[in-house]
Amino acid sequence: MWIFGYGSLLWYTNFPYIQSVPGFVRGYVRRFWQASPDHRGTPEKPGRTVTLVPQETGEVWGIAYRIADEIVDDVLKYLYWREKAGYECKTVQFYPRSDVKMDPFPLQLFMSRGEGTEYFVTGESEDEIARRVCLIVSSSGPSGTNIEYVLRLAKRLHEIGPESNDEHVERIAKLVLSLCQELKIKDPDLTDYIKDALTKG
Repeated sequence: MWIFGYGSLLWYTNFPYIQSVPGFVRGYVRRFWQASPDHRGTPEKPGRTVTLVPQETGEVWGIAYRIADEIVDDVLKYLYWREKAGYECKTVQFYPRSDVKMDPFPLQLFMSRGEGTEYFVTGESEDEIARRVCLIVSSSGPSGTNIEYVLRLAKRLHEIGPESNDEHVERIAKLVLSLCQELKIKDPDLTDYIKDALTKG
């Protein structure tokens, strides 16, 4: 079995795998539209994490992880627990990066159940994005700060390669960084993110 990581699975799998392959899925875009009451926020103040949203011409880059047959049930059990706040498992086609020399293949991914669930929070107006960024900067949960989540995601996408650039993630990351600097918020991941950007610049 193969599992597609496009959010925190890009840097924190927490399960064994025997192969990882960079690539993308088609027909979706990545958006910070998923409320997180259990990882990057609390039930009283849910943070925001990414999910996939259907879009005919969309393309989302990430990493496919191959799971050994003998532990598939255990890994799925863990992922259903990890993604319990409004996610569902779907089968989609995965397209490996051209240098990998593999044919496309089906895999599993977890994404929001969408409209009608309390955890699916849409909105791309300037005001809605500004409110989302303020929420991200002030939210944290058992898995860490929401700031860490955003900046680690942006950094990991940079590491996969230039083709994995995600304009939505980049925009949110830059707005989060700007607001943190304005509010004089100190966070280890801010320092690491800035250092990484300066080194590559």
